[in-house]
Amino acid sequence: MIGQRSRPVLGLVAFAAAVGVTALIGALAATSAGERYESLTLPDFAPPAWLFGPVWTVLYVLIALSGWLVWQRHGLVWEHVVYGVQLVLNAAWTPLFFGAGKLGFAFVDIVALLVVIALLLALFVRRHLVAGLLLVPYLLWVGFATMLNATIVVLA
Repeated sequence: MIGQRSRPVLGLVAFAAAVGVTALIGALAATSAGERYESLTLPDFAPPAWLFGPVWTVLYVLIALSGWLVWQRHGLVWEHVVYGVQLVLNAAWTPLFFGAGKLGFAFVDIVALLVVIALLLALFVRRHLVAGLLLVPYLLWVGFATMLNATIVVLA
């Protein structure tokens, strides 16, 4: 627990950096994602490609704040391992789906991500209510994205 109360800004920067790396991996793999997305057979409920960037920007801020709030209150705890796992699964999806075109593998990844986010939310709520609640939009969006990914696989 050393440091979390005396250096809150550094802790926030560390969580923002971890989430930033996740976002960067996705951004690097998504250089032509908009064109690739538009070339897929999409269901009627598919959002426009331009919506993903703003939504993920907000979600990444919430994810960083969530991890940081738990750290502020409790220091690094075992739940942060689950936090790290969701970042890895999150980072893997875009390279799988857009970079490699492995829609089925991306679906497996996003289902695992959805389960891990639900677990993390439940764990974080017990440690810090607000930190857990900050993950609700992330869970809902990834739930929607899971349904979208599944439908795209079926339509492909």
